[in-house]
Amino acid sequence: MGELSSEHFTKKTSSQRSVKWITHYNITQRILLVGEGDFSFSACLANAFGSAKNMVATSLDSKASLYWKHWSSEAHLQDLKELQCLILYKIDVENMHEHKVLKKMKFDRIIFNFPHAGHDPLLKESDKKLIMRHRKLLVNFFMSSSKMLSDEGEVHVTHRNDYPYHKWKLEKLAKKAGLVLVEMVEFIKEEYPGYHNKRGGSIKSNKKFPLKECFTFKFSLEKSLEEDDGLIMKMSSLFL
Repeated sequence: MGELSSEHFTKKTSSQRSVKWITHYNITQRILLVGEGDFSFSACLANAFGSAKNMVATSLDSKASLYWKHWSSEAHLQDLKELQCLILYKIDVENMHEHKVLKKMKFDRIIFNFPHAGHDPLLKESDKKLIMRHRKLLVNFFMSSSKMLSDEGEVHVTHRNDYPYHKWKLEKLAKKAGLVLVEMVEFIKEEYPGYHNKRGGSIKSNKKFPLKECFTFKFSLEKSLEEDDGLIMKMSSLFL
């Protein structure tokens, strides 16, 4: 699966096959998943679609360290391979647009679930120093992903919006990359069969964490939103 094939991004029309959906995602979208833990979210989408030719699933970890951190990933990776997903390791979300394979691609959806800059045994999640690390990670992610979107593409970040996580200020960080909030939707884990959220990092990495007040924040390029608004105004003027 190391080589890029044009087959990965072949869009199917509704006349060719019925479009398969799971929540916000469907089989016709070119989807990039980043920061995957045990790849259970990617596998969930792929199994819902019955194919993963439209998907690229990535991890910051190497393949060897992934099996050490997330031993539960083996079955999910097998599913993804069988469904022809492109799987990439050692992908840093802060500069992924420069990756030799990814830089050739444009995506309709870029998904980053529960981003985290890593746990520090000396810091609590409410400590300003750790919050600043998280914010740096996200602003660089937004900068990189903004260069990889299709014209009507969206960046989806699923995140806890309670204390202290709301202090990350996602909307402000996205704005720095020319991205604006389109919609904020409650994240319901049960809508993604087989998905298991993981801590990641190097401390209890395969453990789950509590999901409280979780939302999927959907961002698009600012110019795309302005074009949509302009079209609506033009259409409205026809009826005046």
